[in-house]
Amino acid sequence: MKWLILFIAGLLEVWWAIALKYSQGFTKLIPSIFTIIGMIGSFYFLSLALKTLPLGTAYAIWTGIGTIGTVIFGIILFREPINIIRIICIGFIIVGILGLKLVSPH
Repeated sequence: MKWLILFIAGLLEVWWAIALKYSQGFTKLIPSIFTIIGMIGSFYFLSLALKTLPLGTAYAIWTGIGTIGTVIFGIILFREPINIIRIICIGFIIVGILGLKLVSPH
């Protein structure tokens, strides 16, 4: 359950990052509200996961999920460039997340 909670926190991080882009520096009300809701939710679920998971592992996985998700959605929604180097780097992040999960004592 703790890993699912951490995954939800990571997905909410992706949510608030995308909403932040749409908020255009908090100048658009609705995306700004979604950004704040996503931030609160993401931090809340991260705090729940931190009750039982090691800080370094949980934080690295949380930011890794956020990084991977925002890169993917940046490509899809904002037509950000996609190239082999970006894909390889995302692969390294995925390997790091899986490695941390596998060596975690929890």
